[in-house]
Amino acid sequence: MLRLTALEFIVRTIPEALVYIFAGYIFSNKEIKVVRYLTSSLLLAVITFFIRMLPINYGVHTILIIITQIIVLVCVSKIDTILSIRSSIITTICLFVTEVLNMLVLNVIFKEQLESIMSDTWLKTIYGLPSLGSFALIVLGYYYVRTKGKSKNVKD
Repeated sequence: MLRLTALEFIVRTIPEALVYIFAGYIFSNKEIKVVRYLTSSLLLAVITFFIRMLPINYGVHTILIIITQIIVLVCVSKIDTILSIRSSIITTICLFVTEVLNMLVLNVIFKEQLESIMSDTWLKTIYGLPSLGSFALIVLGYYYVRTKGKSKNVKD
């Protein structure tokens, strides 16, 4: 079981859901509707909270969250199913890569102290934020490149 505390829900899960759904829109080339975006993000965050409370093996929750993200993108955000699947897989891979890189850096910096950091909810949440920030920068970078390319094509 991967129970989330209120701190983790507010500081990590909600921002992560906002970036996940934003990425879903961006990787699907779908125009963002603010109400749908916020509804989708909050719904994903709440469902993620409950999925993490299920008594299941580690890793299964990730699959359930991907499925949930796809369903939310299709039903609430009105994004095509295939595009939702593709963007969900891309976002999950990006987040995993940034989390692995973050853990490698933390391991180099803290070595033996890493286990105690990961057992402390507050420290784990704070030290996990760089991976979320990196993930957000990747998504925003892709968004910037994509929108910049569109504006160039319009001017030509």
